[in-house]
Amino acid sequence: MAVNENAELEELIRNATSGGVNTPAPPASESDDDNVGGGLDLPLLLSVTRRSLPWMILLILLGLGASWTYLRYTKPIYQSSSTIKIDEKTEAGQLGLLPPGAADPRQSMSQLAGEVELIKSDLIYTRLRDSLPLDVNYYAEGTVLETELYGVSPFHVTYTVREPSQFNLKFSVKLLDAQRFKLSYPAGAGETEGEYRFGQPITTPGFTLELQPTKHFNPQDTEGAYYFIIKDPGSINGYLGSNLGVSVINPDASTIGISFTDNNPAKARDIVNKIDSVYLQVKLARTNQATQQTLTFLDGQLVENRDKLQNAEEALQNFVKQNKTYDAKSDLGAITQELSELQKEREKLLRKATVLTEITRLVEQERLTKDDETVEQSIPGLAALEDPVLSQQIGFLNEQQREMRKVLQSYQPNATTAVRIKEDQLQKTKSNIQKLLQQDVKLVREEISALDRRNGEFNSQLLALPQKETELARLRRPLELYEKSYLMLMDKKVEFNIQKAGTTADFQILSPASTPGSPIYPVKLMVYAIGLALGTVLGLGLVAGRYLLHNTVTNIRELERNSSAPVLGVVPSYEKEKLAVSKLIVDKNPKSAISEAIRSIRTNLEFMANSKQKRLISITSTISGEGKTFVAVNLGGIIALSDQRVVIIDLDMRKPKVNLAFDAENTRGVSTILIDRHSVQECIQHTNIPTLDFISAGPTPPNPSELILHPQFDRMLEELKRTYDVIIIDTPPVGLVTDGILIMRKVDVPIYIVRAGYSKKAFLKNINKLVRGGSFTKLTTVLNDAKAGGMYGYGYGYGYGYGYGYGTGYGYYEEAQAPKGLLARLRRRFS
Repeated sequence: MAVNENAELEELIRNATSGGVNTPAPPASESDDDNVGGGLDLPLLLSVTRRSLPWMILLILLGLGASWTYLRYTKPIYQSSSTIKIDEKTEAGQLGLLPPGAADPRQSMSQLAGEVELIKSDLIYTRLRDSLPLDVNYYAEGTVLETELYGVSPFHVTYTVREPSQFNLKFSVKLLDAQRFKLSYPAGAGETEGEYRFGQPITTPGFTLELQPTKHFNPQDTEGAYYFIIKDPGSINGYLGSNLGVSVINPDASTIGISFTDNNPAKARDIVNKIDSVYLQVKLARTNQATQQTLTFLDGQLVENRDKLQNAEEALQNFVKQNKTYDAKSDLGAITQELSELQKEREKLLRKATVLTEITRLVEQERLTKDDETVEQSIPGLAALEDPVLSQQIGFLNEQQREMRKVLQSYQPNATTAVRIKEDQLQKTKSNIQKLLQQDVKLVREEISALDRRNGEFNSQLLALPQKETELARLRRPLELYEKSYLMLMDKKVEFNIQKAGTTADFQILSPASTPGSPIYPVKLMVYAIGLALGTVLGLGLVAGRYLLHNTVTNIRELERNSSAPVLGVVPSYEKEKLAVSKLIVDKNPKSAISEAIRSIRTNLEFMANSKQKRLISITSTISGEGKTFVAVNLGGIIALSDQRVVIIDLDMRKPKVNLAFDAENTRGVSTILIDRHSVQECIQHTNIPTLDFISAGPTPPNPSELILHPQFDRMLEELKRTYDVIIIDTPPVGLVTDGILIMRKVDVPIYIVRAGYSKKAFLKNINKLVRGGSFTKLTTVLNDAKAGGMYGYGYGYGYGYGYGYGTGYGYYEEAQAPKGLLARLRRRFS
């Protein structure tokens, strides 16, 4: 709408200044209009900022208030953490009892990752549930938030599960007195409520409950509302898993960080500390498990070897008793040594056969070893086979079985192609191992057969010797062999017992968990900073919005900045009384600020046109309501009070207002003069100022523009010039009709009225077009209805300036005193 009005106004100006011919304006004029008042208006920005300062402060306070509200009604989250160091050592390794090439293992990243998974496993969670009271959570209800009463609940709940239907449901408790309480809980579609005594068994659909007071119970606290929730193991595990954090801090130092977050700081601390102790127990149990399995295997071998040794001893003892001899001939030494070596090799082959049989049985099972064991730990006799290919295949089978167990944790057997492929690979590896085992068994049997044949040959040779010596030597061989084997197994058992006794988890708590003093969320400083920043941004947005939406002229500086026409003066707001229409007020208030302002305009007119000559002054504006009639009437009054004869002509025949300013009739006037119905003298009306007269517009004609162009209008002006010193013409607004522009070309001093806070800044561009396109070099502007703070100390007259304020002119001005009080002063300060 504003764009259309500006375009129409520019068209009117072009038509009027070019004599009605539409001639295009010079191209440079558009850019000149755009450049006038362009750029950042810093004083205006400061003024808008000053007026917006209370709102900015309010927005910042609202932002801080929102931050306080958020902190007040948001549950804080606390985090407690500890740091542990893991470095396993074995005393057996320090004593040199480990196998060759087996040094103390250092924790690698993969091993630490396994420890992390162990800490986050259900094994730890289960022991944690058994160690801490996590199954029942107690709460105190508040207006908005509830508070968990971990360790400080006024009552304790013991329960027996009847049905799992009431897990994770809310049981509300209302204390009545020192012995009684009210309990309510959901049951079906409704809620069940009842009064009970402490220690009384309570049967619900899911539990058998019993409430007992604790040391934190206060019999006087009958206003508090509490509730408790009984958690099932699955929800406890989910709670622990979602709030527990375990990470490797430094792989080289083998350090792991354990943290837990919760709304209760004491609960978070206790859980972290308990995890440390539970993990130590699990760690030690897992460390000794492999050694225990080896000892079990050795015990079995010792029992078997001991029985054979006892049989050999009994046989030798019986032979000695019967034959009463215990000596062997020297010539039997060589044969006896050979037979002994053969017997050793045969026993070794028999042990190999036993190990092969045991491996064959283990291969048919689903798993060779446990998750934390190696193949060598599970099958100690594997190294005695001296078959690297078989050892490699068994190790590969063990890894495949572990991978298959991990896959089957997420998928059903034969559920996916990947599972079937892994099963096929596993079966293929088993088949290869079975083939190798068959070959090894065959070879062992063949070697045993060969040894048996050689043994038969040596025995045949011994038959030629005395029977007693032969029998004695035969009985001594197994005895010595079993004795050595038994001693060897005993030595191994002692070694593993030392390893079991000396193996410790070098588990150091570098930084134990402590009660956190401040929450990790929300962070007060950050929340207040966000609230402050948000309030500041909104305040700056308000300033920017008001600055960008500021499209009216408010002060003399903006008028001077955006207009190329000189400013003749400033007329302050008239606040002494409310005027329905423009009135002559300078005669009633000669000492008022507004009277002095118009005197300043009268003085400045001397520089535009000498008062010793006849002067013709036109007063116009862009649109109606900018105060041109008010300025015309009071300027005429001020000039008339200086003993000059003044006549005011109302040429706004479409909307006449001059007669209203003087409370006169409008039955005759300019319109009747121009149509020769009345003479000029007949239409002149007098005022209470002897030297001030006026001619009203008269009845509204159908063709005001044509009447102004009539020669009779010029003759009327010539006739008035003979009688009056100053002729002031109140013209129609130039933004609505072209009459005003046509009249401005006939006058000596055209005055353009701009009303503060009412006239658009776009109107000033049209003033510039008038100055440039219509050759109105003497066109001046007057800022009307300016507020005291919007005149910016504009000086007028001979040293009188608008910086005095109302009521501070030492009795010179008759203005109302400024309102007193803090609120009034603040309002004036930021207005």
